[in-house]
Order: sequence, then structure tokens, then C-alpha cells
Amino acid sequence: MLFEQACAIVDLETTGGHITKDRITEIGVILIDGERIERFSTLVNPGQPIPPFIVNMTGISDEMVANAPPFEALAERLLRMLEGRLFIAHNARFDYGFLKNEFRRVGLRFQTEVLCSVKLSRRLYPQHFKHNLDSLIERHGIELAERHRALADAEAVYHFLQSASRELGEAPVRAAAEYLMAKPTVPEGIDADVVGQLPDVPGVYLFFGEADQPLYVGKTVNLRSAVLKHFAGEPADRALAEAVRRIDWQETVGEFGAQLMALQLIRELQPSHNLKGRPSQELCSLQLASNADGFVRARTVAARDVDFSRVETLYGLYRNPREAKKVLTDLVRAHELCPAVLGVEPITSKKGSPCCARQAGRCRGACVGIEPVESHNARLMAALARLKVKNWPFPSAVAVVESDPVTGESVEHVFDRWCYLGSRGEEGEALDGMPSFDLETYKLISAYLKKPFEHTSVRLLETA
Repeated sequence: MLFEQACAIVDLETTGGHITKDRITEIGVILIDGERIERFSTLVNPGQPIPPFIVNMTGISDEMVANAPPFEALAERLLRMLEGRLFIAHNARFDYGFLKNEFRRVGLRFQTEVLCSVKLSRRLYPQHFKHNLDSLIERHGIELAERHRALADAEAVYHFLQSASRELGEAPVRAAAEYLMAKPTVPEGIDADVVGQLPDVPGVYLFFGEADQPLYVGKTVNLRSAVLKHFAGEPADRALAEAVRRIDWQETVGEFGAQLMALQLIRELQPSHNLKGRPSQELCSLQLASNADGFVRARTVAARDVDFSRVETLYGLYRNPREAKKVLTDLVRAHELCPAVLGVEPITSKKGSPCCARQAGRCRGACVGIEPVESHNARLMAALARLKVKNWPFPSAVAVVESDPVTGESVEHVFDRWCYLGSRGEEGEALDGMPSFDLETYKLISAYLKKPFEHTSVRLLETA
């Protein structure tokens, strides 16, 4: 027996390459238990038209699958067939991911060890450039009655494994497979089974240390791969990984929900390794006001004193007044504005005396009446333009509706004037969020409106 555990060599034919939009049209499985080998093959009704180029490639047409069972009719039998076996496929990420999504769509969970024969071929035969199935068939002299049919392609993978074992020996093939399937070493005290339960779905993961102290909150589109990456990462990640004593996670419908939930958890828990995303107690902005001489000045205003969600003339969001003053000072220097007029440096004791910048040739003379008030004000406004905090672009609150294309589950994340009001499963549910203006939420929504996440939409909510 090549591998110690029972194996399933799997190949799928589908309506296309999109893992959530397309569907399976044929399943081929070779079950290997020692010397015992069983084969299973079936057409599957995808419930959608098969594109012509797929028909030309596979020979599977709409007519052929019209009376075939849909996946949900096969799901439980197929799950029993595959559970606990080593899942082997060529480009396994595609076949395994496709099947996992199909199982999720009918409410079943499928997770097992996976071996990709593309990666195995690369490791066993590094001297060759190509490792697609056609190349393996040619290189190993594999004869098939047909190509691009599920069971036939699974047979090609089976014969590749047999050929490699004859050429190189079973031990090297087994060693290469074990290397490819090696699990990251988890820190002492962490149950490896817990890590194995991590799902391949979007969500937020939490690392806790001694005495259950929060260490880190991460967001991801794939909980399993993100967490495992920490334990197989670069030296910079090792200090965090070694400090972990407990792992927790929360699944979300999609990536947007994961990012939003991570922000809330970082604010609540303030993990020691999340330096970015922590709430600022000194959040402030620059607001314009005119002095007695008509010059516009930029003054620092704090979020605790001014409702940033209601004020429309703010320029920049800063974590503290020092950061705000530095930005204003840099603008003054870059645009030759007068620091005395703007209050960046003290006003000269003698009225009409030049400021320090004027004496150094870095001010156009607003302080001594050489530059008119209108000119200085206009240049200040132009310099600040790119920093203007965006106005809320909707007439009322909105819901960012996020959907899972596999399960059909959806959730509404509700916002008004950049404030997060809460999330709900459907319209009409009560919201538990406490609205407050938050820098990271503002950044998230601003970025989202420029480039929306996949499987999301914005719905305007009616005013009360």
C-alpha cells in the first residue's frame, strides 16, 4: 500500500472554473484500501447550462445531464465515501474546494487531508517544467480511453502514482507526500485537533496567551489557512505563535463582515499584538475658523468634544493633537504659508514684524501685509483640499448587504454618517450597536465605497 491511510483519488468536471458560480457536471472517484480498489462515477445535473467550450472540451452536454441526479441527491453517499480518506487530486485546491462548497450548499461539512498530485510531481520530478495532467500522461506513457472525463482523469492520477512508485520507489514517493502534507507545529499546550477543526471560510480568529490574555485578533477570507500560516511563518511571527495558549474563531458571511468584526473585537479586547486598529482616545481633526483680520486658521478639535459624524468641515483624522500639528506644520512649509497667521508658531511680539519663516524666505508675507488675506486663504484651502473628511454620501442610513454565494446566507451591516450601528440577519431586526465616530470604521467604509467587496451591495434605509 503506497500510503498508510485509505485514499480517494477524485476528479470533477464542472460548468467552469469559478468555485462558487459554477457547478459540478461529473464526479469520478477511485477508492483505495490497501489492495482493494473501487471506482465510482456519475454525471451530475448542475442546474444551469453548460457553456459550449466546456461541452467541446469534456463532451458532456446539457442533454447528457438532464436526467442525472443533482448534487444534493448524491451528497450524503459521497460524504460517507470520502470522509476520513486522504483526498488526492490533480490541482487538488480546485477539486477539494469545489466539493467543500457543494457540501456547504446542502448543509454538510467536509474536511479531510489533501494531497495535490501537481505538487507531488514537482517535488518528485523537479527536472521537468510542466506538470499538468497532459504532461504527466505523456511523460509516464499513460494510456486512457478518453480525456477530460472525471473517472478517466482520476485514473491518470492513479497510474501516475503507480509509475512514480516503480521508477523512484514507494519510500521516496511516500516521503514526498508526507513532506507536502506536513502540518505546522503548533505551540505547546494547543490541541492540534482544535487547529484541525478550523474551517475554510471567512471570519475572525483570536489568539489568547497565559491567563487568557488577548494577544491578537486577525481577519481573513480563510480561517484555516490564516491561522496555520502563523505557526509556519517567518521568525518575526514566532514570538506571537509561541505565546499562544488558546485559539478561538468566529465565522462570518464574507470578507467585509470579517474586517468589521475584527475592528469591533480589537476595540473591545485591545490585544497586545494589534498595534494597528486600536481606538484612539485623542482622535482629532482640523477645523477652519476666521480670525479678526479675516485670515482663515486651522484649529484642532477633538472627537470627544465635537460629533465628527455631523460636522462637514473637517480636514484629516489624527490619533492625537501632536499628529495634527505635524501635518499642519508640514503643509505650511510645503506651500510657503505663514505659520504665525495659522498659529503654528507664536505671533510676533511686535505687530507687523515678519515671522521666522518670512525671515528664512519660506513665507510669502501674509504676516507683514505683503500677501493679501484672500490669496493666503485660497492657498490654505487648496493645500487642505486633499485632507477633507468626506461627507456622508447618502441621505440616510445604509445597509451593506453581504451574501454567501454558496449557502445563500446574508447579513446586513448598518451604518449612518460613518458610524457603525450594528449587524442583523434580516431587515427589521433590532440593532445593538452604540453609534460613535471611529477612525478605523471610517477608513473601512471609505475604502469599501471606492472598491466594494465581492458579493456585497448597498441598500438605502428609509428614514424613521
